Amino acid sequence: MATDPQASMLIDLDSVLAEKFKGKKIPGFVVRFFKRFIHQDWMNSILIHGYQGADFCTDLLARMDVKIEVEGLENVPVDGTRYTFASNHPLGAVDGIALCELISRRFGTVKMPVNDFLLYIKPLAPLCVPINKVGAQARNLPQLLDEAFRSDDQIMIFPAGVCSRRIKGKIQDLPWTKTFITKSVDSGRPVVPVHFIGKNPGRFYRADWFFRKLLKLKFNVPMLFLPDAFYHAQHKTFKIIFGKPIPTSTFDKTRKPAEWAAWVREQVYQL
Repeated sequence: MATDPQASMLIDLDSVLAEKFKGKKIPGFVVRFFKRFIHQDWMNSILIHGYQGADFCTDLLARMDVKIEVEGLENVPVDGTRYTFASNHPLGAVDGIALCELISRRFGTVKMPVNDFLLYIKPLAPLCVPINKVGAQARNLPQLLDEAFRSDDQIMIFPAGVCSRRIKGKIQDLPWTKTFITKSVDSGRPVVPVHFIGKNPGRFYRADWFFRKLLKLKFNVPMLFLPDAFYHAQHKTFKIIFGKPIPTSTFDKTRKPAEWAAWVREQVYQL
């Protein structure tokens, strides 16, 4: 049952801007523009129902009329094994929400290391391990990640760290980092390759090309377009394909962890 909605769960752009730009006056028309651009009222109409964690994921997918087709779940035994589910990251929000919902319902409690738009969807907090905080909190992040992998929870991870871009004419992830390989080996977790099939609206990739490729900005500007992409995922159908678990013994010394990460990435796109 839904709990009473908490104000802290809602998106308040006024407060965010006031904190980010302390002492500076931001024109009202600029604030109103960004509220419309990120669909703040629509986002809050979803958050206000008070669900959290896996229940929030279930409720959100239903309210957005997002349908998920699934293949290959029979490849992954439900026998108490702790897995690392490693997936490509085409959407930036709905993919994480759908995967957490599916994995938690079938395999048990899930934790998801995140560093992008998903971190700002506060009802997901019970499922998330933040990996890009700054300041005092940042010192605890390696410990939080280690604890997640050592726990009995399932791990759902996007090794690219950010959502997919248009690369050589194809929508695909940036190179995967090695952390999921080293942490899975250390914690004895087989790695399950997962291919999430979907893409964001065209203007997301145009923004990425303009700001990252043309202007060569290091700041992740396309992340600002993810709320809009999230909004436009309504009424769509996506497909998830699960591959067979890869034993940790596979990741031997014949390749470096980063090379094994690239290899798993290849396996995902071959599903």
